[in-house]
Amino acid sequence: MATETVAKPKTSVRVHVQKFGTFLSGMIMPNIGAFIAWGFITALFIPAGFFPNSELAKLVGPIITYLLPLLIGYTGGRMVYGVRGGVVGAVATMGVIVGTDIPMFIGAMILGPLTAWLMMKVDKIWEGRVKPGFEMLIDNFSAGILAAIMAAVGMLVVGPVVKAFSNGASAVVEFLVVNGLLPFTSIFIEPAKVLFLNNAVNHGILTPLGTQQALEQGKSILFLLEANPGPGFGILLAYSFFGKGLAKASAPGAAVIQFIGGIHEIYFPYVLMKPMTIFAAIGGGMTGIFTLVVTGAGLRSPAAPGSIIAVYAATARDSYVGVTLSVLFATTVSFLIASVVLKASKAPAEDDLDEATHRMEALKGKKSSVASALTGAGMNAGGVAVLAGPVKNIVFACDAGMGSSAMGASVLRNKIKAAGFADVKVTNSAIANLSDTYDVVITHQDLTERAKPATASAVHVSVDNFMNSPRYDEIVELVRASNTDGGEAPDAGAPATASPAVGGTPEATAEAPAEEAGPAGILVAESVILNGTATTRDAAIDEAGQLLLDRGAVDSGYLDAMHEREESVSTYMGSYLAIPHGTNAAKDHIMKSAVSVIRYPNGIDWNGKEVKFVVGVAGINNEHLQILSSIAKVFTNKAQVAQLEAATTVDEVLALFGKVNS
Repeated sequence: MATETVAKPKTSVRVHVQKFGTFLSGMIMPNIGAFIAWGFITALFIPAGFFPNSELAKLVGPIITYLLPLLIGYTGGRMVYGVRGGVVGAVATMGVIVGTDIPMFIGAMILGPLTAWLMMKVDKIWEGRVKPGFEMLIDNFSAGILAAIMAAVGMLVVGPVVKAFSNGASAVVEFLVVNGLLPFTSIFIEPAKVLFLNNAVNHGILTPLGTQQALEQGKSILFLLEANPGPGFGILLAYSFFGKGLAKASAPGAAVIQFIGGIHEIYFPYVLMKPMTIFAAIGGGMTGIFTLVVTGAGLRSPAAPGSIIAVYAATARDSYVGVTLSVLFATTVSFLIASVVLKASKAPAEDDLDEATHRMEALKGKKSSVASALTGAGMNAGGVAVLAGPVKNIVFACDAGMGSSAMGASVLRNKIKAAGFADVKVTNSAIANLSDTYDVVITHQDLTERAKPATASAVHVSVDNFMNSPRYDEIVELVRASNTDGGEAPDAGAPATASPAVGGTPEATAEAPAEEAGPAGILVAESVILNGTATTRDAAIDEAGQLLLDRGAVDSGYLDAMHEREESVSTYMGSYLAIPHGTNAAKDHIMKSAVSVIRYPNGIDWNGKEVKFVVGVAGINNEHLQILSSIAKVFTNKAQVAQLEAATTVDEVLALFGKVNS
């Protein structure tokens, strides 16, 4: 019998460079504010500044020599291995700082992540082998020893190598300037921007070299090679006058976002729609750089984002005319070339901009909220929100990623499956662990703003009731509209009764195969109380937490964290259910996974909501999720909730939750 082997698709060089550039950007961008602060202090207080002050000018040297590299080293280390990686990365960065006499940004970008990665590997060596009581001793000394070694390596090895590289790169830039070749860098920079490869060049080389140059000369032309808003602005103006259909209608709004907001990616779909317009971007970029060279203009610090406001805020005192002319001439040349291209080419189809936006997002590797918003690609014919691509990943996020989010994820997962979209992944997570890889993010309404920064590309949905929020039906419709043509769900391949749909009939649920509620020992008879004694919310939390404590699942600190969690965001789920649990920071207080269930027949006032069932949760490695899934299924079925209310024995409760006796 022949065996067919399917080769795994290879990741392109472009994608690897994109990822590398994104990583470099991740170290620089969070610290741009510090670069700007240094630029302001320099502009104001050095002898040639607006308000010369010898005392305040003493800040300039230490900030650029020590603070900025240390921030970069810490950030890079933290990206690799959390705070522990950040600390050892910062210590190691100190080695390259002391070992050279130039600002060590590139050295920090190398040594910070490298040291954190080594720390992660070292910790793996004795993971699970340290005797109880010695963890802190081993952790602290291993970090200290490795950081000291890497600081020495940085001082003696990495620093000199990076200095040689920086001097070589500076010589190349100087050669390009002296020979009038610097404008030709636009031939590479402008296409790289459209392909999302600019971060590796801009944040990996231009920003470090530009900062070093600014320290020596008070300004640098390098900061404006990529950030000049003129080339993109000119293209969008050309579309505003000579474009057709949706492209023309959306271009003015895109121009405002690009020029004032500094979001350059907004014009990338317009270039992809008419690839010849890349010559407009190149021509505008070359013109802007040539103007800067002729006038000797430059910026004091990076302009991020590339907004005209950020550009002027970073402009050196003697460079306002040169920078203004650079942006103006770049816009003009870009506009003229793009206008000729648009006038000479055939009119685009109405959906060309949508297609170009999708191609741009494919190049980027994720959705672009600004581009999709302007093109109108986010709505179907019926006005229902639709993502740029199919919905594949939905995440429920709460503070700890343990209880509320797990229950909500279980409820929605059942709804999504019942609608025939079994391939849509619904998971739960702590907000602190979110990344911009999800299509839809669901949070309690009090947590939405905390979740947005880490998941900017996602659709965000706020709920106030994890158990039976009406927003779930809206999410199902979003999935239906985004994952199918014409809004019709695919054939589920099985009757609806094959999966217990949320809110379905008792008969439908009964026909579904029983599902185990989780590993043996998560919920035991001793942790179920049919008649709780508490009469207040806080007392009920104590009662549920005490059952976990009695099981040896948590220590007393976890009970405090349960109250802390409740004060920040309510754990009320709907359907008379609350599931108090600790904060994300309290996971160290959990010894093993356990669940407690307490019934309060007379009900308890839970922040204005009536609660009759309190489920205490402590989970490690998601071992508790199956039991929570079973609980969610019970509480979304009115008949089974009634059975819980009428239960006279603990065994009846355990049977409803599909308990596996241990």
